[in-house]
Amino acid sequence: MAVESGTMYVVATPIGNLEDITARALRVLREVDLIAAEDTRYTGQLLRHFGIETPLLSLHEHNERARLERIVSLLREGKTVALVSDAGTPLISDPGFPLVRELRRQGLPVVPVPGPSSLLAALSVAGLATDRFAFEGFLPAKTAARRERLQMLAREERTLVFFEASHRIAETLADMAAAFGGERPAAVARELTKRFEEVRSATLSELTIWLEADSKRGKGEFVLLVQGGSAASEVDTPETRRLLAVLLSELPVSRAVVVAAKLTGLRKKPLYDLALALGGRQEFEEP
Repeated sequence: MAVESGTMYVVATPIGNLEDITARALRVLREVDLIAAEDTRYTGQLLRHFGIETPLLSLHEHNERARLERIVSLLREGKTVALVSDAGTPLISDPGFPLVRELRRQGLPVVPVPGPSSLLAALSVAGLATDRFAFEGFLPAKTAARRERLQMLAREERTLVFFEASHRIAETLADMAAAFGGERPAAVARELTKRFEEVRSATLSELTIWLEADSKRGKGEFVLLVQGGSAASEVDTPETRRLLAVLLSELPVSRAVVVAAKLTGLRKKPLYDLALALGGRQEFEEP
């Protein structure tokens, strides 16, 4: 089926392995009048590999709003446009949202051409719950803002998914362990579909140690996945109450909670709250 006049196609491209591109994506990229690309040099290499000669127009975070009027005009003239990012599905932590929003506002057709996505690829192999998840994209680059954001997410019960740059991966893992607890199950997916692809599932503390053990593991593009926090109802069970009661008879509250967290995989904060409810004495840190 040929491309339809006056339509923009949002086309997913490979995140590494060029064999992952779909037959439909190749056809659309060949048939449209123009390809709007995040980086024309990068996309140019992809097009040359497949022998595609469609003209390119740059569209990135610094010029996207300036390109809106031109693309709208082309579509109203009946031209066809494909939107691509450097890799994967456009708009997912990539440019394109203001453009798609404006086209929708004006009633111009926007058609998805689905395909590769590092977000979904990582979820499919991480071994964490996939029925409900929250995609957080890139965390703030500044340490204080990043830690504050992670603290806000500590009670989130859905699987959390993040993108992270190689130069911040070690700091981010350490901050996650501090915010969520080192015992929280998680996964690191590195260089997905590429030559040095690696997926590691462990606790946040174990992943921090694993990353530091080999400098090569800190290179590449990363997707981080973290198991969601436990709901209060999951913590306050007869089994957990019995375990805490035994531990509290022998240990201070803070120590009992640490041991209980390691044995159950539950988060420390709800365990601490439950321990207090069971009669444990609240402990305060010295100012």
